[in-house]
Order: sequence, then C-alpha cells, then structure tokens
Amino acid sequence: MTGVPASAAGGSGATPVRGGKLGTAAVNQASLWNIANLLTMLRLVLVPGFVMLLLHNGGDDPAWRSFAWAAFAIAMITDLFDGHLARTYNLVTDFGKIADPIADKAIMGAALICLSYLGDLPWWVTGVILFREIGITLMRFWVIRHAVIPASRGGKIKTLAQGTAAGMYVLALTGPLATLRFWVMAVAVVLTVVTGLDYVRQAVVLRRKGLAAERAAAAEAAGGYGVSAGPGAAGASGAAEGAGPVSGATGARGSAEAER
Repeated sequence: MTGVPASAAGGSGATPVRGGKLGTAAVNQASLWNIANLLTMLRLVLVPGFVMLLLHNGGDDPAWRSFAWAAFAIAMITDLFDGHLARTYNLVTDFGKIADPIADKAIMGAALICLSYLGDLPWWVTGVILFREIGITLMRFWVIRHAVIPASRGGKIKTLAQGTAAGMYVLALTGPLATLRFWVMAVAVVLTVVTGLDYVRQAVVLRRKGLAAERAAAAEAAGGYGVSAGPGAAGASGAAEGAGPVSGATGARGSAEAER
C-alpha cells in the first residue's frame, strides 16, 4: 500500500478485476449511456414500431406480421442481454433499475393487448398475464427498501415461454403450428400464475425480515442512547449515596459493558 488515495493519484478508486470487470466501487460511477441502458432504450423505442407493424392493414397481412415478429424478437433478445451486461460489468444505474422492467412489460403488454384486440388471443389470457406482471413489479418496489427479490429460474422459464408463445401468435400461423402455439401459451399462463404466487411468498418473507431488522436496529439505537445518558445519572446517584462522581460513572460504564 502506498498510503495515497486513489483519487489523489488520478484514479477513480475502482479496482479492475480479472476479466476486465470493474469492482463493486464502480457501480455508482456507471454512465447512463452504457451498453446495457442503450439496449433498454432500444427496446422501449421498438414498442410503438412493433404496434404499428402488427396492426398495419388491420393486422391481416402476413408480411407485415412477419416484420412485427422481427421487431418483437429483437426486443426479447435485448431483454436477455441488457440485464446480464449490467450485472456482469457493473453497469447498474438508477435509470436501468426503473427502465428495464418497464421496457419488459411494455413490449409484452403491447403484444398481448394487440393480439387480443385482433381477436387472436382471449382477453382473459392477456388479463391474467398483465395482472401478474404489473403486480409483481409493484411488489418489487414495495420491498426494495428491505431487499431485492431475485429472479428465479422459474421466472426466467416463464419469460421464455411467454415470449415464445406471444411470438408464435404474432406470426400468421395455421394448421399444426397454430395448435402448438395454443399449448405453448397454456404453459406460459400456468408458469405465470405459479411463479407469481412464489414471488408473493418471497416478498412477504423479505418484508417481514426487513421490518424485524429495522425494529432490532431501532431498539439497539435506543439502548445506545440510554447508555450514553447513564454515566451522569449513575454518578448523581453515587454522589447522593456518598460515592464519588468518578466512581459512580465508572460503575455505570462497567454495567453497560456487561450488558453488551
């Protein structure tokens, strides 16, 4: 160690680690215009374009629906990469934390609503999926001050199933493929409900643990304040009983140490 702060030496204080990844200290220094956020912005921009392509000419043109599927596929692929890049290379920003889930729900919600509007997908399917997605997103914000609900493997499989099913519905499929997309969507709906209930359970547990930790910290802080006020009171009591102030204060400190 040189004893010279990194900032004084002209560095940022973030220590590079193997593989070119930045240390934890660099998380707060990530630029807004990093690759992860740019992919998220691209996904947001693709939403209105996807809607226009899907609804073009009443949504009955197979060619335009193919273009819409391409836009949808690009959006879903960027969803796979932006979060991975942000976590791997410490490109996490406040914008990304908020915009990423919004972009995810926007593209999927746009696809489901448009498909139901066109009569290709029952409205109840759209309602179940959107209720779950919006509800879980709000629940994440509900517990974010206590902990972050991690993405489960089931949740990732659910996302893949939803994207695959919605993409198959966007395409003008007929025959056996049209039947297959029905079953893929059925699997996606089941996974949506099951994983949603699991996230609710996790959120309740995490919030309870967070509140318990806050209460414990508050009780410890209150106890600390009581100890700091103790020496004077103990000294006064000792003086009243004929004990010297110094010995009374020392006794109070000894008692506090024993309680710790």
